[in-house]
Amino acid sequence: METVEVDLGDRTYPIYIGRGLLDKGELLRRHVPGKRALIVTNTTVGPLYLDRCRAALEGGIEGIKAEAVVLPDGEQYKSTEVLMQVWDKALEARMDRNTTFVALGGGVIGDMCGFAAAAYQRGVHFIQVPTTVMSTVDSSVGGKTGVNHPAGKNMIGAFYQPRCVLIDVDTLETLPDRELASGISEIIKYGLIRDPDLFVWLEANMERLLQRDPEALTYAIQRSCVNKALVVAADEREGGVRATLNLGHTFGHAMETSQGYGVWLHGEAVAAGTVMAADMSYRLGWIEKDVLDRTVRLLERAKLPIAAPAGMTKEDFKSIMAVDKKVQDGKLRLILLKGPLGSCVVTGDFDPAALEATLDVFAQA
Repeated sequence: METVEVDLGDRTYPIYIGRGLLDKGELLRRHVPGKRALIVTNTTVGPLYLDRCRAALEGGIEGIKAEAVVLPDGEQYKSTEVLMQVWDKALEARMDRNTTFVALGGGVIGDMCGFAAAAYQRGVHFIQVPTTVMSTVDSSVGGKTGVNHPAGKNMIGAFYQPRCVLIDVDTLETLPDRELASGISEIIKYGLIRDPDLFVWLEANMERLLQRDPEALTYAIQRSCVNKALVVAADEREGGVRATLNLGHTFGHAMETSQGYGVWLHGEAVAAGTVMAADMSYRLGWIEKDVLDRTVRLLERAKLPIAAPAGMTKEDFKSIMAVDKKVQDGKLRLILLKGPLGSCVVTGDFDPAALEATLDVFAQA
């Protein structure tokens, strides 16, 4: 088992990474201070892992009683209306402020459970048990929680850190191929923005990841979590460097919102958005052509989209990007690559002609 720490002073918490960890209940129970837990999962993950998660929580001498709520599966259900089911269950079971909410699932479940925990009785304990590559390397770490709004993705939420993150690599064996590739897009992101050695490793080992080699998955997840933990420790509430983790997300979120949540997976949209960010960076003269070409090739090998969805117009991009969370004082800021592989910037100081040129290539008229 690997352990990565997210250093936030007295709120520091561990990320456990390994095989068979769902059967090591003591890892979860040591982070449950009270006697009640509410497992939040969905209709896909619940039949696979809910019983094991409940057994892990209830199996010790601590006397923990675990309830569960099973939500519908999909990005389109990441809403306040569906979230109400979590609070309904907690109130029905008369759960108090010493309750621990446990997110068992992918990024949607983690974000929703975390937000529910942040708001229930003004804050209860929270644990992440991610079961997708995307959630292991990104959404389960760092305390970003929330739901979508029809006008924009993740617009309603809170920063709320978990007490621990438990990543059982064996749960990734049941992932659909498309979900696996979606998560790999975020691993590629870490290589592009801050870890060039990881990027080179991915170029040499992409097929091992796609074949679900446990050793390769564990290494890629561990490296990604180390990178995420360092960024979160330096900038918990995204006032500076943490925004770099959103490479490709401004373009990608526009694609998700335009199509309707759930049509493309988050990582698929991020992959296409990353290509657009790299294309714009090259047009600005900030990266060499080789960095752009290697980015496109690696995303293609991961079986991810490298172009925007058909029918998406420049106006679609511009109107949705105008309400992006990184807009400040009416000015759009983007995460762009600048310098050698592994370097990026968060900036609103770019030639708008480069953005127009990128949109001309990737969007419809």
